[in-house]
Amino acid sequence: MFVQFLRLEIKSFFRGTSVGVNLAMKIFRFLGIISIVAYCIGAAFLAFFYVSKEMEQDPVKVVSKFMIILWVADLIFKYMLQQMSTQNIKPFLTLNISKKTLVNYMLIKTFLSPFSWMNSFFFVTFAVICMFNGFGILGSLSWLIALSLLFYLNNFINILLNNKENIAIAVGILFAAIGGLGYYNIIPILNYSEKLFYSFYDQPYFTLLAIALFAGLWWICFHHVKKEFYLDQGLEDKKTFGKTENIAFLNKYGAIGSFINNDIKMLRRNKVTKGVLIGSFMFIFYGLLMFSSPIYKTPYMMMFMGLFVTGGFQFLFGQRVPSFDSSYYPLMMTLNVPYKEYLKAKWWLMNIVTAASIVIALFYAIISWEVYFSFFAAGLYNIGVNSQFTLWSGAYTKTQIDLNSKEKVMGQKNSFNMKSLLLLIPKMLLPMAVFGISKYFFGMTAAVVSIAILGMIGFLFREKIFDIIVKQYKSEKYSTLDAFKSKN
Repeated sequence: MFVQFLRLEIKSFFRGTSVGVNLAMKIFRFLGIISIVAYCIGAAFLAFFYVSKEMEQDPVKVVSKFMIILWVADLIFKYMLQQMSTQNIKPFLTLNISKKTLVNYMLIKTFLSPFSWMNSFFFVTFAVICMFNGFGILGSLSWLIALSLLFYLNNFINILLNNKENIAIAVGILFAAIGGLGYYNIIPILNYSEKLFYSFYDQPYFTLLAIALFAGLWWICFHHVKKEFYLDQGLEDKKTFGKTENIAFLNKYGAIGSFINNDIKMLRRNKVTKGVLIGSFMFIFYGLLMFSSPIYKTPYMMMFMGLFVTGGFQFLFGQRVPSFDSSYYPLMMTLNVPYKEYLKAKWWLMNIVTAASIVIALFYAIISWEVYFSFFAAGLYNIGVNSQFTLWSGAYTKTQIDLNSKEKVMGQKNSFNMKSLLLLIPKMLLPMAVFGISKYFFGMTAAVVSIAILGMIGFLFREKIFDIIVKQYKSEKYSTLDAFKSKN
């Protein structure tokens, strides 16, 4: 039966209405997966030989020491990006197929995701290197099996946390609190991690604990999914009662104010858009990576980070216009909607949030004023230039978005477009090059002024640029409508 399910998945892929786009996305995803696999294998070699030769320490102990951090990061990564697909399995509920088989297939399918098995290349490579360099074969194999199972446990934890945002937030706060206690050496978390994970190598029978934990969570997850495995219960689309609310003062700004009003209500009400707001807020702290490596303190990288710190909302919201309106976009196109005002409303909303991000990012002045001024310059560029290029790239994004479901899958089939990639040049590479060169030859003040001038030029010519953007949206109108109407 499992083989039959896989055959149907393959047929679904090749018989869809978007086979060409699907294939292009699969190729690029495959190249990305190959790159990550290569990094994992290289990291295994680096972890073993650098620790054993340069640090002259036991590589298994050192890797085990930091394994708790990797495990938590893997859990967070899977929670943000991976979810259990139920759409393809719904038709089988009306057939003579046991529910036990369907649930087990769905659980097994989560292990086929690249998010689940890519990190295994690190563990396998590291264990093989250990065995070829005098470490015990039994201990290396038990360490490999135990860690692989513990990382696969994150699939089950992710399923159990799905649609339980309050519990997920509580778990996140707990992890943050424990991490803080470990960072300030109140609790030696890394020492406990070393003892726990190294015990799988030093005492192989501890691997039975990992096997038992894996089997136990599979059983719990199986019964959790099976209990809600009904079309009118766990698999049905969630319905909520709407409530009327209005931000009155925005209505005096005409059509633009009405569109902004609608977007604010959309951001407040729906799961996906709430995720955008949370993600945008988290982007503000992206600059804290400067503490981890000197490379981030170069002018080019400071500008790169500043673009994300101040422009997180732009990148998460702006480039998915009009995908957020996909549910009623066909209806909207039958009405006398002023397209330019519709896009201007998105533009003003993005820039208001960008301006707020610039103010919030003031705490980076604690690191240095140079860092904050770099981020300030990036914010000006985001307001004057990137806001318009981000809207422009949205014309080529034709991904349907269900606002009532938690969107956690990357690389959707209609989101890839070569024109969107080309627009990354003025969005990212141009400000990095101008800022880096200006700072190198003329200093910090000249670098900020040069970026501010670019932002001012973009702001002054916004009407001309909007005319071009509106023209592109209209030229892509019918292909966008076709994509939004397609259910495949």
